[in-house]
Amino acid sequence: MAVVLETRNLMKHFGALAVANDVSLTVEQGARHALIGPNGAGKTTLVNLLTGALAPNAGHVILEGVDITGEPQHRRVARGLARTFQVNQLFPGMTPLESVALSVAQQRGATGHWWPRLARDGEAINEAAELLDRLRLLDCAHKPTKTLPYGRQRMLEIALALALHPRVLLLDEPAAGVPEDESVELYASLAELPQTVAVLLIEHDMDLVFRFARHITVLVAGSILVEGSPEEISADARVREVYLGEADHG
Repeated sequence: MAVVLETRNLMKHFGALAVANDVSLTVEQGARHALIGPNGAGKTTLVNLLTGALAPNAGHVILEGVDITGEPQHRRVARGLARTFQVNQLFPGMTPLESVALSVAQQRGATGHWWPRLARDGEAINEAAELLDRLRLLDCAHKPTKTLPYGRQRMLEIALALALHPRVLLLDEPAAGVPEDESVELYASLAELPQTVAVLLIEHDMDLVFRFARHITVLVAGSILVEGSPEEISADARVREVYLGEADHG
């Protein structure tokens, strides 16, 4: 399988504290890849380095064979690298259809359009509606975002990222604060994403991780401890010691 995103010997430190320590990571096309580790392991820092929110002290970020280490965030998005955050970045007064249609317009370079003009753009509206349908949000397409349950707001943020046609989707704790029944639905929708989109996610709920991920990377103190399949990670004594405990995830 082709590698779509990778880091090579990535380093980031704040003073004497190394938050990314010689991290070399690969994400394959169509991956369902989880990044786990204890609090303070450097997971969100790594995502920030991938997206350009932070600049590394050394090393490289490669997207589809192109070194993007020095590129700003918006250029990485244009190249196909999209993300969500631990805290929703939404417009509470807009509807999901309005928000996603604007994201579609941004992907097309038509960011100057606002809703009265965008409403006449049938292609943008249709694409937004199809995306909402795929993520099981079509029934609330015309409701103000602030009235949606939190789990659906999280799905809307993912829809906004997908509207940018990413090759790699980075998700920072997508189920954080989401009730259990809604988190199961959220991950079911993620599992149905097309294989043209690689997913790299941070998640603390190990039950969700082991049901969703096909590959897992464990970070500890800014370094990769181990990588492997869910079965290999679950059986690894080092992972049990530093993170999973003795719980059996099968």
